[in-house]
Amino acid sequence: MAKKAKKQQSGGTPATVALTAAEVHYTVHAYDHDPSHPSYGQEAAEAMGVSPDRVFKTLVADVDGTLTVAVVPVAGQLDLKALASAVGGKRATMADPALAERTTGYVRGGISPLGQRKKLPTVIDASASSHETICVSAGRRGLEVELSPQDLAKLTDAVLAPIGRA
Repeated sequence: MAKKAKKQQSGGTPATVALTAAEVHYTVHAYDHDPSHPSYGQEAAEAMGVSPDRVFKTLVADVDGTLTVAVVPVAGQLDLKALASAVGGKRATMADPALAERTTGYVRGGISPLGQRKKLPTVIDASASSHETICVSAGRRGLEVELSPQDLAKLTDAVLAPIGRA
């Protein structure tokens, strides 16, 4: 269902509420989440019938003591060194999952780059710009939002940089 969203939906996630408030075009994709699936992102791509190159996962890393959001295709991995470089840092490690959940307000597997409890520096893999639309978590497992990478970058004040690797 495509939304130009003039009204806030009841029962929406913080991510969809943020999109609605920004009046951005987006499409919500819901699917039945299988807790036994080994990869949240791959599961989303399969369930929606979308190429894993267009489905992006949201990861939280610690770059020199600052939590930083990385948005990379589910088909690949995050290059921590490239992420650190993209934000002018020296060293990046994956954030403690509990800290990532507390800081963003989302659960692992449902962390969205949008509508986070605390706005964090965000880097989107440069490959996103080669797609008209990409899919990211809408804020819970089994729910994705499809939008233009330009809108995502604008709403998150993100930097685009080559932070993913195959």
